[in-house]
Amino acid sequence: MSQESRAALYQWPNAEQRVAERQLKREAVLQAAVRLFNRKGFHDTSLDEVASTLNVTKPTIYHYFPNKDEILFECVRRGLEAISEAVGHAQREGGNGLARLKSLMERYALVMTQEFGMCVTRTADHELSKESGAEFRRLKKQIDRTVRKVIEAGMNDGSIVPGDSRMVAFTITGALNWIARWYRPEGADSAEQVAANCVAVLIAGLSPKPGS
Repeated sequence: MSQESRAALYQWPNAEQRVAERQLKREAVLQAAVRLFNRKGFHDTSLDEVASTLNVTKPTIYHYFPNKDEILFECVRRGLEAISEAVGHAQREGGNGLARLKSLMERYALVMTQEFGMCVTRTADHELSKESGAEFRRLKKQIDRTVRKVIEAGMNDGSIVPGDSRMVAFTITGALNWIARWYRPEGADSAEQVAANCVAVLIAGLSPKPGS
């Protein structure tokens, strides 16, 4: 086969294919980085290690992210986005406040068993740049406000015992966030079992007692 014939058989990827390929490679960087961040910590993870995991050089990483801070922020943003989706979905569901809160908590707990959710809990504000840290806190506050609305709805309809909704929200999210610290995928319980068991314990303390 002539050189011209071989060239004719090859088709350069079009713009859509190039964008898709770039997204796949960018996603691979995030997946490799988040696993290392969760296992070793942000400061103890180097971009050389991330690159080595992917069998590429460090300069290749810079084709997709300008620096390590941007990688970390995208990891926690993904985690917060997943939490926000879980919270928003539960808020739109039917049923009383307690039923919606239970659904919210179960979805939230599952996010905490996943890499990006874990990264949210394991990342301190000071590990991000000033701008990224501010956005990190804004997103967390937004989630907290939505959780409190569901709790307040339950207190108003009588399905959740009366109390300080702010304190209840902090207690619930604090307990759920901590799953990211102790959960192990190789453990005896599945992520679904862990979520259900943790939520059952928390719901028991929020449900009105008979005769109360």
